[in-house]
Amino acid sequence: MDSEGRVDRVLRNSAEVLVREELEALLAREEHPRAYIGYEPSGSYTVGQLVTLAKVRDLAEAGFRVTVFLADWHAYINDKLGGSWERIRASGHQMEEVFRGLGIGEGVTFRWASELTGRGEYWERVIRVAKAMSLARAKRAITIMGRKEGEEEVDASKLFYPAMQVADIFELPVELAYAGMDQRRAHVLAREVAHHYGWPVPVALHTPLVSSLKGGGRMNMDDSGSLERKMSKSDPESGIPIPSSRELIEERLQKAFCPAKEVEGNPVLELARYVVLPWEGRLQVPRPARFGGDLDLPTEEALLTAWQTGGLHPVDLKKGVTEALDRIISPLRSSHPG
Repeated sequence: MDSEGRVDRVLRNSAEVLVREELEALLAREEHPRAYIGYEPSGSYTVGQLVTLAKVRDLAEAGFRVTVFLADWHAYINDKLGGSWERIRASGHQMEEVFRGLGIGEGVTFRWASELTGRGEYWERVIRVAKAMSLARAKRAITIMGRKEGEEEVDASKLFYPAMQVADIFELPVELAYAGMDQRRAHVLAREVAHHYGWPVPVALHTPLVSSLKGGGRMNMDDSGSLERKMSKSDPESGIPIPSSRELIEERLQKAFCPAKEVEGNPVLELARYVVLPWEGRLQVPRPARFGGDLDLPTEEALLTAWQTGGLHPVDLKKGVTEALDRIISPLRSSHPG
């Protein structure tokens, strides 16, 4: 893959990169630069996470050495799984099994936050990061934990979270930090801290978040960090768990918000664009002959054209996405029934 192809692979289906020129320079300079994405082990996964896993594959194929960071300490601070270390660690091991079962392995290393937190140098870095930001900035940044800014009854440990997430980037270390758009504040903060101390400035890459299947609300981050329309593990009806039976996938998608011809805030179309196309390379839509026969949509442009012109009906889009998600998830069912 040539340099231009590597850049295109990294950026496809992304929402933002900070900044493209830095990414291009990084890939021109390094054959195998380092990247990471962090996940809190929380005991459940949704098809929305396939967006980030597809990008992990893209990064590995573009030559990056990717670290999947199992953020056990961060999950503990964020009160995941009742704050049980035993459950958090078991969930982390299960997460690795699930990701490997989905084909995430080559060019990818799994590491635990505990590997860093056991070193004094790590906590020195955390303190230096914290000293480079105000208390108000730390409070605003807790939205990266899926919490609202100014949320009441938040214990003081949560103020450590943003500084730890920034410190992770420099202690691993990596040249590119990747996540969904909900982690943008942490990555912007990391870039600012890097400039403050003269540390290497990480490229920040963000992919879109998949909307709730229920529709409604707002997806764009507002000043409070609100993401009312995000597919959420805490609201089972808003998404599709991994793994799921074909019947559950079909049931959830049949009920999903999917207004004809509308692109913005359409969760079924987002699954087609950000999950099916990257994973399968095309969207195949089974359709009776009387309605034009099967559709084969090999690109996002072809998908959007068919959708916006009315050539692809919501019922048929849901069928195509159901078939694709069933194929993608099926390897997990034997080892993770449910």
